[in-house]
Amino acid sequence: MSIRGPENIRNIALVGPAGSGKTTLAEALLNVAGAVAGPGSVEKGSTVSDADPQEQRLHHSISASVLGLEWGDAWIDLIDTPGYADFRGAALSILPAVEVAAVVISASGGIDATARSLMAWAQDRRMCRMIIVNGMDADPTALPGLLEALRTTFGPECLALNLPAGGGSRVADCFFEPAGESDFSSVAEVHEMLVDQVVEMDDALMDLYLEQGESLNPAQLHDAFEAALRDGHLVPVCFTSAATGAGVRELLDVFVRLMPNPLEGNPPPFIRQDEQGVREYHAVPDPDAHVLAHVVKVEHDPFLGKVAVFRVHQGTVTRETRLFAGDARKPFRVGNLFRLQGREHLPVERCGPGEIGALTKVEEVSYGTVLHDSHDEDHIQLRPPEIPAPVFGLAVQAARHGDEQKLSDALTKLVEEDPGLNVEQDPATRETVLRGQGELHLRMALERMRERFNLEVETATPSIAYRETITAPAEGHCRHKKQTGGAGQFGEVFLRVEPLARGKGFEFTDEIRGASIPGSLLPAVEKGIRQAMAEGAVAGYPLQDVRVTVYDGKTHPVDSKEVAFVIAGRKAFLDAVRKARPIVLEPMAELSVEAPAEAMGDLSGDLSVKRGRIVDTQALGERMSLQAVVPLAELAEYPARLNALTGGAGSYTLQFSHYEQVPEQVQRSLVQAWRPKEE
Repeated sequence: MSIRGPENIRNIALVGPAGSGKTTLAEALLNVAGAVAGPGSVEKGSTVSDADPQEQRLHHSISASVLGLEWGDAWIDLIDTPGYADFRGAALSILPAVEVAAVVISASGGIDATARSLMAWAQDRRMCRMIIVNGMDADPTALPGLLEALRTTFGPECLALNLPAGGGSRVADCFFEPAGESDFSSVAEVHEMLVDQVVEMDDALMDLYLEQGESLNPAQLHDAFEAALRDGHLVPVCFTSAATGAGVRELLDVFVRLMPNPLEGNPPPFIRQDEQGVREYHAVPDPDAHVLAHVVKVEHDPFLGKVAVFRVHQGTVTRETRLFAGDARKPFRVGNLFRLQGREHLPVERCGPGEIGALTKVEEVSYGTVLHDSHDEDHIQLRPPEIPAPVFGLAVQAARHGDEQKLSDALTKLVEEDPGLNVEQDPATRETVLRGQGELHLRMALERMRERFNLEVETATPSIAYRETITAPAEGHCRHKKQTGGAGQFGEVFLRVEPLARGKGFEFTDEIRGASIPGSLLPAVEKGIRQAMAEGAVAGYPLQDVRVTVYDGKTHPVDSKEVAFVIAGRKAFLDAVRKARPIVLEPMAELSVEAPAEAMGDLSGDLSVKRGRIVDTQALGERMSLQAVVPLAELAEYPARLNALTGGAGSYTLQFSHYEQVPEQVQRSLVQAWRPKEE
């Protein structure tokens, strides 16, 4: 790869539903550009993207792959992302590396919940978007309706850059050519719609357009076209068939001629947080500036060790560059520098603004780490992408005694590689819980542990992460006095508890007047309170959303020690909580389901039985979607129920929403099942 300026770089992510043909399209693009000898096959496991053994067995992507190709004078870094909802963490987490999110939609499959959520997510992140309709030859008669559905669903700013022609065997350009033959619609009319949409971004261009009374030269439209992309005022639609190659060459031309380079895209959302407060920071794509880059993916290679994939935003990284990871005080030398072609690591001399590279054997980095070469950038961070919180969980433990540390190391590496995974240590249940986006996601994680780390684990359904809180103010008191012949223990604490708004956590305040409790002993009181909060007061679950105010107490000149006030603080807090109308809270999840319209009655009934609340429904042609809020405790078997009720034709997404009070009968059973240590 030769050295290029950012004006000759394009960074584009192929995102979209499973089965839309993203990997096959990536292979077709690589093949046409001459980056591979011939297109690989998903079914045969021979694609550049899906080089992982798991992906080859499953015939679909489970992680994002970076692919590089040359087209004309441009270098294109193409990112192929997984489409299944279970692996959306891997898809969303790498998108900050690119300027363009290209949503791939199957011509036969149409628009689904995944496509809608990806379009909305990219719009919220102010990414330039385009839509690629793949498989246009499969059902040519459905294409006019699909194009209209795209405009209805995503807005009138969705306009075709080309149209199928020759019965789906080729495409007719609608932007650079003002007229031509197509299978449906009119090239001239679509061209006029595109020009009208673009010139709205520039008043001078609009005046010129109206004055000339005819189409402008495409070169005159370039800056306004980029502005329309940045503003979301235009979402181009391109037609292709990855299977036959129709429209693939033209798609490469669109990438190079019309999609933004790193100088033209919306700037990455960096923030600087220091003593002057929090403010936006805009990277400058200047190869001679200080280095500013960020890690978009972490891999663990059996030969290379820890591999950090990064995007350069300013400056130039070479093998001799010394970089800081975040606010680290000591720099590290880059040493090995690569670009990626799937799982292949190709050595390079340097990476400049806009380029995506990889470095190895740097333990200090993790996903999202900002890399820089000057302490001036110590306090710069990148706003992390909003990845749905993992809600499905499995309690895991090593099957073989002595493998506990091996399990801990394996879980750490899995979470580093996949931001959609999370590991929790539940002090109440002493469980290690691996959480992911769905049943398939967790199954693949366990399979990776077995194959890559030679680790067998035992799994169980995790305990539900209930919480406790209070609903009324109350006061508590404890006098702890212990005399055992030698030095005794004495501490007396008076405190008040009050409920906080949901999600506010814990506040500790001191209203001591005089020196009834010396300031040196107040941390001991808080320590005792925090111990009680972690252990629970009525059902054994951690307390949250409580303000505690210590307002009085007593000490003894000899016997008042830290341990005495830890115990007094703990017991005074428990005394107050039990008077403050405590309740148990349960985690609630936002559930979005899409299924055939005729199944919606059964789905609604099923959710009602499971204490779910339906908040919205939408008609999607022959399908419907519903959004509901459901207790997480009721969703353990939901994938199987959904398949049974829809004949396998339903899909869903799930994410944590908030905590709510459990019904009285549930709280009663939870309280009866737990006995505090004092009893």
